[in-house]
Formats: sequence, structure tokens, C-alpha cells
Amino acid sequence: MNHATRAGSEANPVNSAEAQVIPLHGPGREKPAEAPAPVEERVDAPVVEFPAQPSGPVREPAADPLSESVRGALTFLRHRLTGDYEVDEFGFDAELTETLVLPPLRALYEKWFRVDTFGVENLPKAGGALLVSNHSGTLPLDALMTAVAVHDETGGRHLRGLGADLVFKLPLVGSFARKSGQTLACNADAERLLTNGELVGVWPEGFKGVGKPFSARYKLQRFGRGGFVSAAMRAGVPIIPVSVVGAEETYPKIGELKVLARLLGLPYFPVTPFFPLLGPLGAVPLPTKWTIEFGEPIRTDEYGPEAVDDPMLVFTLTDQVRESIQHSLYRRLSQRRSVFRG
Repeated sequence: MNHATRAGSEANPVNSAEAQVIPLHGPGREKPAEAPAPVEERVDAPVVEFPAQPSGPVREPAADPLSESVRGALTFLRHRLTGDYEVDEFGFDAELTETLVLPPLRALYEKWFRVDTFGVENLPKAGGALLVSNHSGTLPLDALMTAVAVHDETGGRHLRGLGADLVFKLPLVGSFARKSGQTLACNADAERLLTNGELVGVWPEGFKGVGKPFSARYKLQRFGRGGFVSAAMRAGVPIIPVSVVGAEETYPKIGELKVLARLLGLPYFPVTPFFPLLGPLGAVPLPTKWTIEFGEPIRTDEYGPEAVDDPMLVFTLTDQVRESIQHSLYRRLSQRRSVFRG
């Protein structure tokens, strides 16, 4: 190779076979700057604050009373249509009583007469007892209000009232009385109910008490021969005196139409300041303020079986019950400020 060619090769090393490849990132060469990574735009999420949880137990939302009433009515209708309901040996229909009878009576009890109850701790939660009460008011509303008080204050126990023969002879009234738990006022029925653990109500004054004139208000009439005491002694259950104040003034009886009463077969046909003068409007009871007091029970289980045949003992217990009710009436009357305000 001549010098010209060699010189040319040295002058142009790229074309020479011995030419060296120079790396792009070798020494003496700067690494090209990398493109900056795109910056993601940061969006702050809104802060959601949650209410603090209660520290106590979580309460279930209150049930809607209207929904409960509708559900109860539908259940009642279904049972009526299918015949899936119970009636006891005396004709008492508990479902009908709770669905149709007690609600309107409870409205009278709470809103019209505004009944206050005392001595509810004397009502047994279980087992039989005989409730003996004064009777007044021209119409026996006191018995109905006492039944509401017993039911609501004992958590659902029913008062099985003993009614006079006339009650069960009246059209519709007799059937209604049977279905709502009333039965004939006789010792046999009373003893059977008491022995079965029922709460039985009796009003020994009868029509003499409920139909007495306004001038004799709150004065107990004769209690009869003490048949109710004998029934309680045979069943071995306590006797609970009951006093009702306020019923005497609902229909102030100032007279009666005896001829009309005989024609209708009634013990009396009352005349009040508003009835029959105002017709049906006069039959609306006055909104008097009521109190019902359940007295301390009088035990009968401490006497032997032969004690029932002791007329003096029966009379003594009868008089004790009567005096207890009378004293309770006088005490409540002395504490009453007004007939309509209590």
C-alpha cells in the first residue's frame, strides 16, 4: 500500500477497517437529558363527615300505631271468615273483646272520664281473685271502666263480670255480654271461674245501687246475703274491694217513670236533667273525673272448708268488704276538688 492510500486511511478513520465505533454514552459524551415525566394533576376528594354513632344500644324505629291497627283488623277479619278463633265454655271471645270492645271503651276511659287508678299493685298478675265494687251511675258504665282498668293495669287480664238475669234477657245485649266475658251472677259460675284462675267482678248492690237517686249518691246499698263471699271462700281466692268515684254524676237521676219501666220490663226508667228532655243527646254521659281504687286484698284461704257453712263468718266478711269500700269512697270524696277536675 502506497503512502497516499495509507495517509488517506489515517485521515479518514471512518472509512478505515480499523475504525472504532464510539458509543453514544461513552466517556466524553453527555447523556441526553430525559424528557420530564408528565405531572398528574391532583384533585382533592371532598371530605365526607359521618355522624357519630350513639354509644348506647341501637333502638329499633317505633312501630306505626296505624299500621298495627290495620294489621290487627285484617287478622281479626281473617279469623272471623275462617272460623279460626276460640270461645270458652261461657261464650267469652277474647279476640273480639280486644279488637272491637276495648278500644272504644278505652277512649271513654282515657279521654272522657280521664280515669286515675290507685292500688293497682293489689291486682294479682296470675291466679284468681274476686273484685267487689260499688255500683252507680244509672247506666252500668262503672263496670265497663273497671274492666278497662283491670285489663290495662295487669298487662292483658280480663275481668269476668257477674251480671243480673235481665242483662242476658235483653236482645243483642245478652249475646254481646257473653262474648265480652260476662256471665250470670250465680255461685256455680263464679266458683268455676275463680277456680280456673280468673279475675271475677261482682257488684252486690245490683240495680238498687246503679239506679239509686242522686240524693243517695256514694251511700252503699245492702250487699245481699254474702253469696260472693261464699264463692271466694270455696275457691280459696282473695277478695279485693274496689271503689269508684265519679260515676254517680254521669247521669244524675232525679226521678223515674215507673209506668214506662213496667211496660218495658225494666227495673226503672230514669229521668235526668237532660234525659228524656233532650232525646238521644241527653243520653251522652257528663265528662266527670273518675278515680278507681283497688283496695288491699282480704284473704279467704286461711279458713277451713267448713267455714263456708258458718253464716256469722260469711256475714262478718261481707260487712268487712262493704265497710272497706265505703271508707275508701269517703276518703276519695274528701280529696276531690271538683266533679269535673278531680
